[in-house]
This record gives sequence, structure tokens and C-alpha cells, in this order.
Amino acid sequence: MTTGLLLAVDGGNSKTDVAVLRTDGTILGRARGGGFRPQAVGVDAAMDVLAALRAEAMASAGMADDVEVDGITAFLAGADLPYEIKALREAVGARRWAVTQRVDNDSYAVLRAGASRPWGVGVVCGTGINCVGVAPDGRTTGFAALGRISGDWGGGIDVGTSALWHAARAEDGRGPRTALRAAVIDHFALPVADVTAALHKGDLPAIRLSELCPAVFAARDEGDEIATELIERLAAEIARMAVTVLCRLQLAVAPDPEVVLGGSVLAAGHKDLLDDVERRLTEAVPGVRAVVCTDPPLLGAALAALDLHPQADSGAEDRLRAGFRENGRS
Repeated sequence: MTTGLLLAVDGGNSKTDVAVLRTDGTILGRARGGGFRPQAVGVDAAMDVLAALRAEAMASAGMADDVEVDGITAFLAGADLPYEIKALREAVGARRWAVTQRVDNDSYAVLRAGASRPWGVGVVCGTGINCVGVAPDGRTTGFAALGRISGDWGGGIDVGTSALWHAARAEDGRGPRTALRAAVIDHFALPVADVTAALHKGDLPAIRLSELCPAVFAARDEGDEIATELIERLAAEIARMAVTVLCRLQLAVAPDPEVVLGGSVLAAGHKDLLDDVERRLTEAVPGVRAVVCTDPPLLGAALAALDLHPQADSGAEDRLRAGFRENGRS
């Protein structure tokens, strides 16, 4: 017996969103709570957070907590390496929330939210950076996305860290003058050396360096050479990741392949960055189409849940997208 119900989960580091929907694309209930952080608190504790939000979403949809829905798509932070993905798939399956399931990295949510079809390539550039791809036959690929130890550079933390690096060298004389020195001082209301000391002591969390990212774009707009180099490097990294995934999945020769660009840095709409990324993409893969995604990742998870249970109702995806627009993009 089927219920005609689906669950969609976007479990990010900072927040977790859950939606209950019908297979015709109608949204019935939603819930939002704290971040999904299995590396920090363990898989069991992270799953308890998700379980509470699922129960809240089911209640808001007028459903009993013990209802087993037809399918669940859960795109989760911490699903990076194969053993992590396996553990999370087993943990979700053990809860018996749905008959069928898809559990994968949260970057797939952005890809599906911005793509016009269930396949393509998605680059997420926010606090960090990641890239994933799905082929028309369902094959997937991506990167470990563990930061510099896995060869990654990009996102707000890396851009901010590089800005501080150049600011420190400008202050002590080892490097050229740059507007980034003043940007660091203005943002943290501290001398550059004191910012460095605060990071070293742990008084200033490293994640706060991502707050410098807008200042780097502003300095680039004012013609600062160092800031320009950083933004160009970011564009090159974004394009390089996308082209690599396009080639892995043979999408470079597919008709009109899409590269979805999402995450806070890319969704901010910095024209020069986006133009540079698109130029690099089209030079490498003629015919590729870059799409900036500003829709919430939860929409992508919900669309992926529909993909698992295609219905005769061809308007399900349009109905779902319209429902998210009506309820705002958050």
C-alpha cells in the first residue's frame, strides 16, 4: 500500500530543513531546526536531531508519527567519504521512515534545485566549496571536499584566510600594499597582528574569516590587484571543478549540459565572478550552460524525492516549485 507521501531533507551544518509532500508536488508540512553535524556529535545524535524535525514536519502535515511514507531523499552534511555515506544510509534506513530512500551529500540538493532536469553538475561555493555531478543514467561523482587536505581551495573561509595572509604581509613589509589590510582592520576593529593572535589563541573562530569575503569583492571592484587575483583564482577553481566532473561523467559531449552555481558566494550574484566562471566553462566545454541557483536546497531534496517516484501527473515539479515560491525561498 502506498501513501502518496514523500519526505525531503536538507541537512546542512548550520540548519536542517524537512518537508512532507505529496507525489503530485503539493507541500503539506515543513520544519526547521539545528544543523546536521555527525562529525561533531556522532551519527546517532545527528539522527536524533533529524528524527525530531521529521516528527514536527509530519505533525504540521497532519500525519501520525508512525506513518511510513513512500520515499525519502536526505541530502546531508557529513556524507563526504564512502564510509560516511554508507553509515548515514544505514542510519536513515534503520529508522524505517520510508519504503525507498536516497541519502547523499548535501551538495546534490543545490544541483537538483537549480537544474532543469535530474542530471547535471553543481558547484556549491559558500563557506567552503564542493562539486558533484549526476549523469543521465544515474551515475554520480564528486570530490572528498575536506578542504586543503583533499586538494580544495575556495569558498568564504579560503578567500578570507588568503585576504588575511596578504594583509599580514602588507603590514610587516614582506608583501605589496593592498586594500585588504584596511579591510581586515575595519571588519574586526583590530590591528592585523591582533587578529592573527586571536586566531592563534582560539579567541576568534577560524570560520569568521569567511566574513572577509565581501570585503575582498569590494576591494576587487576598487581595482586592488591582490583582491583581483584572489577572485580570479576562485573563478578558476570553480570552473576547474565543474569541467573535471563534466568530463568524468562524459557530460562534456552531452547536449546542452548544465552547471548549477550555488552557495552564498555564487548566489550573491557578483557579475565579474560569474562572467569569469562562465567564460572559463564555455572555453573548455562549448555549449555548456551556467545556471545560478538562488532557490533553497530543500527544494532540490524535494525534487529528488519526486524523481524517485515519478507520477503520471506531469505538473508535479511545476507545482512543487510554485509551492516554494508561494512560501518564500527560505
